[in-house]
Amino acid sequence: MAVLSYLTQIQFDHGALKHLGKGMQRLNMQRPLIVSGPNLSKGPILQALREHLPAEVPFVLFSEVPANPTEAAVLQALQMYRAAGCDSVICLGGGSPMDLGKAVALLARQPGPLAQYAATEGGKGKIREVAPLIAIPTTAGTGSEASVASVIICEDGRKLTFVSDLLLPRLAICDPQLTLGLPPGLTAATGMDAVTHCIEAVLSPVVNPPAEAVGLDGLERAIAQGHLLRAVQDGQDSEARWQMMMASTEGALAFIKGLGAVHAMSHAVGRLHELNLHHGTLNALMLPAVLRFNQAHVGDKYQRLKRAMGLPAQADLADFISDLNQRLGLPANLRQMGVSEAHLDGLAEHAMADLNSMTNPRKPTAQDYDGLFKDVMG
Repeated sequence: MAVLSYLTQIQFDHGALKHLGKGMQRLNMQRPLIVSGPNLSKGPILQALREHLPAEVPFVLFSEVPANPTEAAVLQALQMYRAAGCDSVICLGGGSPMDLGKAVALLARQPGPLAQYAATEGGKGKIREVAPLIAIPTTAGTGSEASVASVIICEDGRKLTFVSDLLLPRLAICDPQLTLGLPPGLTAATGMDAVTHCIEAVLSPVVNPPAEAVGLDGLERAIAQGHLLRAVQDGQDSEARWQMMMASTEGALAFIKGLGAVHAMSHAVGRLHELNLHHGTLNALMLPAVLRFNQAHVGDKYQRLKRAMGLPAQADLADFISDLNQRLGLPANLRQMGVSEAHLDGLAEHAMADLNSMTNPRKPTAQDYDGLFKDVMG
């Protein structure tokens, strides 16, 4: 049986931020907590948001969002939410502020601890109420503005995924102007996050043909049409930025089907607080190894992926991604990101327990994950 769900409103175009006030009015948001990262806290993007807030709405900002959001930061933001008498959440930034903001909106309406609501803990059905959410992405990669999920590193060290239709923002404002001038490295890493979402969603065995078609369209925009490379090469290319934000949003619409071993592995490494590694970069370098691992278990899907990406039928998909990572200036292996053999202990077990491992087209064992992690160590 296929379950087809697309539930949120997305205002998408250059200048879409102008819709913020009307969206807040529609959702009866009178005192939102604005969740953003430290890099945005004093910049022009936050100032632009200030200018589009209704005059009577107070400006309550939580900007201490870690690169990989933690339960401790969620509780810190929740304390501010309650102290300021907030009634809603506006997430501004990349995936980290959006994931953290979703968790705050959950705990604003339901009791802790947070981990009880994780999908792998049977928590999906426990999520019955969430404060109103608006998401405004400033990168093109995570797609969290159109996703029913939030990923948080919990107090016990696990990186857990929380899934509910209620965690889908009630309004997403996708304004590609907010991504103009994003540094090349971050553009590349977030762009490969979007590409990975599209690829893993297509490869997921869950039946959802519309979602699969959306993922293929995202790959065509990012790869076949060359917009990922264009955006990295010229941060002011407004057309490339528009297309990459669309590819990012489409990646999230597609992964309603689930993801796979790439994300399971990235979450396992991303939970290592002493390294604090970027999720999109991790996805990019994990992807070739997992593509080789899955190759004999996906039917004709690699051919469909290659057609969407504008590649010849005889192309090796994993080799193409490795070469693309190099052209984008991304690390070739985990060692280049500061990971050592000492960090490998326990990674396979964490990947096995990750929600995304369940929808990989080939079911990995702990031994398989051990081998994959060794492959990407370099």
